[in-house]
Amino acid sequence: MNIVCLDMEGVLVPEIWIAFAEASGIPELKRTTRDEPDYDKLMQFRLAILKEHGLGLKEIQETIAGIDPLPGAKAFLDELRTLTQVIILSDTFEQFAKPLMEKLGWPTIFCNTLEVAESGEITGYQMRCQKSKYTTVKALQSIGYDTIASGDSFNDLGMIQASKAGFLFKSTDKIKADYPDIPAYEEFDDLLNAIKVAL
Repeated sequence: MNIVCLDMEGVLVPEIWIAFAEASGIPELKRTTRDEPDYDKLMQFRLAILKEHGLGLKEIQETIAGIDPLPGAKAFLDELRTLTQVIILSDTFEQFAKPLMEKLGWPTIFCNTLEVAESGEITGYQMRCQKSKYTTVKALQSIGYDTIASGDSFNDLGMIQASKAGFLFKSTDKIKADYPDIPAYEEFDDLLNAIKVAL
């Protein structure tokens, strides 16, 4: 009984915050979980910048509307879902993910939610659970699944290392160098083949 757990941003779709940093002209917002292992610290940093510039959910959603999945991502996901169950585990938010899930054919995603004021200001966020990706993988294992996981960032390492097979995908040189024992791939075909071997 296998289930594949995939990260979303950087693996299936471009990084939302990087796209918004470019659209808004605020380079500080390019900081992601590839750069900052502490997710709460990263989000507090982002929310402070949004507040400072008077930006809210509407502006970010306008950027997301123009984001398409990475080339080959939908075909990869479609084929993978014919072979096994797949869940996308992401530290993004429901308010960001929905239009991207539509473009990917509505795969299952477990993510978090934003707290948004009537003005549209993002005032906070609610994590689904602590160490959400690792915790979810352990929960799936507790109900009889063998997990196979792939991601690109620091916050994916827990689920990758806890799974029966785990892979880095389109990761950074630093993470690949720091974790040489984790197989690393750059192309969807190579990742798909590695998952097939692990199934």
